[in-house]
Amino acid sequence: MLVDSHCHLDFSDFAGEIGGVMARAQNAGVGLMLTVGTQLSKADAALALAERYPQVYATVGVHPHHVAEEGAVTVEDLVARADHPRVVGVGESGLDFFYDFSPRAAQEESFRLHIEAARRLGLPLIIHSRDADADMLRILRDEMAAGRFSALMHCFSSGRKLAEGALDLGLYLSASGVITFNRSEELRKIFHDVPLDRLLVETDSPYLAPVPLRGRRNEPANVAHTAKVLASVKGVDVAEISRVTTANFLRLFSRVVPPEEIPETAA
Repeated sequence: MLVDSHCHLDFSDFAGEIGGVMARAQNAGVGLMLTVGTQLSKADAALALAERYPQVYATVGVHPHHVAEEGAVTVEDLVARADHPRVVGVGESGLDFFYDFSPRAAQEESFRLHIEAARRLGLPLIIHSRDADADMLRILRDEMAAGRFSALMHCFSSGRKLAEGALDLGLYLSASGVITFNRSEELRKIFHDVPLDRLLVETDSPYLAPVPLRGRRNEPANVAHTAKVLASVKGVDVAEISRVTTANFLRLFSRVVPPEEIPETAA
């Protein structure tokens, strides 16, 4: 079984097609999917999907792109929204200095609030980081010294220093379709050195479709392509990558109930 540890099934890209998306995921051997929150104001849609489909779980959080738009979200707001049996994590939150859709100081403040919410809840934090390696590592070290928390660097495509720093702090790294791109040789070298027990795989769908589907809308079934490339990078077979990344997901997201088998797609 494979797990898509990061997708956005509530996005309009999948409107009217969720039944087909679930069926294709099942056919590809994807037994669990985590639909990740980007706006608290729109969390109900993701939670409804997690309630409807037993193979789908959810997180709640505010993406750095939406920090200014969402307004003054507090730790208490995050904790309250996480009070749902299908919520298994906090985020995604972090820093995005590539687009800078929200002021950098506001992104950092929001990120620290998400870390505190993850601590209080005892849930893992899903971290977004783009073009912010130095500041990300500074905050992670600062906050970890203030109190431990578990976290996943999702869609990791940053530099080696951040990868090594995150691993030193006990974090997990997730490979997305980016690892399959021709230009990603340095990223593949980084993932070669990541311990097997710290790896996850994801689609970040509807974005970042892997080779050979690049340029199309992505979906959870396509995590199989990323797993195949990651297996090659690690020098193991796809069955081993499936086994270890699923075990790692279930260890990190400990609220998830592991299925005995891939569940039937809900009507």
